[in-house]
Amino acid sequence: MDLTFSDAEEAFRSEAATWLAANVPAPGTLASLDTAEGFEQHRAFEAKMFADRWSVVSWPEEFGGRGVGIIEWLIFEEEYYRAGGPKRVSQNGIFLLAPTIFDFGTPDQQARFLPAMASGSEIWCQGWSEPDAGSDLASLRSKATRVDGGWVLDGQKTWASRGAFAEWCFGLFRSDAASERHRGLTYFLVSMDSPGITRRPIAQLDGETGFAEIFFDQVFVPDDHVLGEVGQGWQVAMATAGSERGLSLRSPARYLEATRRLADLFDERIGDSSAGAHLGPDGRLADRVAESWTRARAYELQTWATATAIRRGQGVGPEASTTKVYWSELDVLIHETALEILGPDADLLIDGELSAWMDGYLFSLAGPIYAGTNQIQRNVVAERLLKMPRS
Repeated sequence: MDLTFSDAEEAFRSEAATWLAANVPAPGTLASLDTAEGFEQHRAFEAKMFADRWSVVSWPEEFGGRGVGIIEWLIFEEEYYRAGGPKRVSQNGIFLLAPTIFDFGTPDQQARFLPAMASGSEIWCQGWSEPDAGSDLASLRSKATRVDGGWVLDGQKTWASRGAFAEWCFGLFRSDAASERHRGLTYFLVSMDSPGITRRPIAQLDGETGFAEIFFDQVFVPDDHVLGEVGQGWQVAMATAGSERGLSLRSPARYLEATRRLADLFDERIGDSSAGAHLGPDGRLADRVAESWTRARAYELQTWATATAIRRGQGVGPEASTTKVYWSELDVLIHETALEILGPDADLLIDGELSAWMDGYLFSLAGPIYAGTNQIQRNVVAERLLKMPRS
């Protein structure tokens, strides 16, 4: 693993930091992206990023990127979080679907979907989970029926991230009615404006709609919106899942910045005897802050090792499951520690840092569930990495 940066990489970091300092919206400027107003505000910011080729720096220039490598992408992510960049409303597309389109898409599909995805003009939601098929995705029942020129989709998807407002959906459907489990599945790209689609937003505890149920009733999808080979959808989906669980979705910069804020919070509270009176005299919380930082740093180093391997032509396989377990549990640790430091103040749902910690904590609880529950990921690790037998 090489932790030194070239002059060109350092110049890239400086250019990125300068642009972000001048363009990242001030804290509190954008509404939540899980609201209609905030969704459009985030989209507008990402269009600005795209115009200056900062939206997808590692993509080829023809699709709106800068044609740089994975090292520069990680550098950009560090600077993005350091500058306080907002959540990416386009993350389902640029971090999950795009790597799959690069691997399995036709040239026409790449030209059609990637630039619009990078600019934020078309936002994607996930059409994977169903009422009876969550982490066990192979048990899905939504079906695709062959018709002249394409396919007709029927069924229901749930917990579709960004589903309340997105323009497009990617998902798996059973295209062979006689098939079972992982066989006979096909990966489709579906316009959310298609006749026969009904979306039903799912309100979260705060009333915002970060997810939706999607109902498909005789929805036609043309042949050129099949991603990969018909019947080989499981292999295509696993490529997307690898991106979701591995490097793409959760860069270490996210957690390094969170632990910096956590350390600042600890210092502020300990320095104020009245606010920190509930902490007690022992060093347990100091140890938890140190553990959070250490684990975030370990994740950073592991990510750099993975990036180095990728640059040498190696792939990311089932070890992505270990990564997913690690970052999701780290996120919970960071936010649980913050709430314990805040004590009763953690319940003050007001604008600013206090509300941000509570919001972050509530979201962190979903981490061990989405992208495949951590229980399932541990099974993957046991069977595919450790070669342990099934019980």
